[in-house]
Amino acid sequence: MAVNDDRIHELADSSPDIVIRDMYMADLDAVLGIESHSFTTPWSRNAFQTELLENTFATYLVVEFHGKVVAYGGMWIILDEAHVTNIAVHPDYRGHHLGEAIMTGLMVRAKRSKVVRMTLEVRRGNTVAQNLYNKLGFVQLGVRRGYYTDTHEDAFIMWKDPL
Repeated sequence: MAVNDDRIHELADSSPDIVIRDMYMADLDAVLGIESHSFTTPWSRNAFQTELLENTFATYLVVEFHGKVVAYGGMWIILDEAHVTNIAVHPDYRGHHLGEAIMTGLMVRAKRSKVVRMTLEVRRGNTVAQNLYNKLGFVQLGVRRGYYTDTHEDAFIMWKDPL
């Protein structure tokens, strides 16, 4: 799937109440709420603050629905590669293509930064996310055994090359 600005507008235009934008410090309470509903070992406020304020490689986006932050995603851009660090949608808003909106937003940002390939890890058991990444053109090219510290679950390493 070719990713371009039109795809973001198509996703956003499907509901005029959806806004995809940069994450700000003011969003952290909402993001931490999404984290706690989505992960058994959520990132801390300090981790997100460090990403937003100190990590020059980091880019984070949020999805607002009716003015409420309901999804977010982040990546690190290093040279010509992007590594998706995390992505989550609040459980009450899943099933409405918001994960796709965040991923598409990240991919568009990456392309603007001259990124040529993108990678991420996904839990072996997270078939919903795997299906989304496959839909967006990612392929599984490896496994990180016991990658997730909470359950020791394996992670599939997925790549999109070229972006």
